[in-house]
Amino acid sequence: MKRILVIEDEPQMLLGLRDNLELEGYEVITAADGEDGLNKALSAMPDLVILDVTLPRKNGYEVCRELRARANATPVVMLTARSQETDKVLGLELGADDYVTKPFSITELLARIRAVLRRTAGRPATLETCRIGDIEIDFRTHQARRGNARVEFTAREFDLLRYLVAHTGQVVTREQILNQVWGYEESPTTRTIDNFVAKLRQKLERSPHEPEHILTVHGAGYKFVG
Repeated sequence: MKRILVIEDEPQMLLGLRDNLELEGYEVITAADGEDGLNKALSAMPDLVILDVTLPRKNGYEVCRELRARANATPVVMLTARSQETDKVLGLELGADDYVTKPFSITELLARIRAVLRRTAGRPATLETCRIGDIEIDFRTHQARRGNARVEFTAREFDLLRYLVAHTGQVVTREQILNQVWGYEESPTTRTIDNFVAKLRQKLERSPHEPEHILTVHGAGYKFVG
């Protein structure tokens, strides 16, 4: 039985989600604010988190950011009444696996949950630390340093780098990266991956135009070499 954590501050919404998920055979735990939700996400080891954006104490973006900063790879489906594209992008950039805008049908949400659980079933084990050239990477805290100087990466850049490092020596396609790192069933554009790889190379490689670690495999995708 899969365990789902629902973090939602609207009592009727929380009750409805819990009842419908239990009818589908899921074990459900709940939290009504972001602080409690974060603690349960870290301690109760759910298989998936349904996370409302507008929450007391910590909002959904803060909860998602802190989960990923602690190298917690639990799948997250975010809920929000906001329909702005920038809000959706922000949630995905912070590491959410999918995003559902209120109002939604329970049938749609259940389908999204099943899809996310399928996609993330084979997600590689979360890495803790690694060294790339002269840069020390700590995936638990989302920090990177070159000597005493901090190297800044976005949450999505950390996610992409972790995925590449976890598949060291393997060729991974752009479609695999979009599905596993971005969580899209349908790729919006593979150019997205190229742009992020270029940013990683600027920060990691001694010569970004002649990379030693993140290699392009023409006609296939990318390969990380330690």
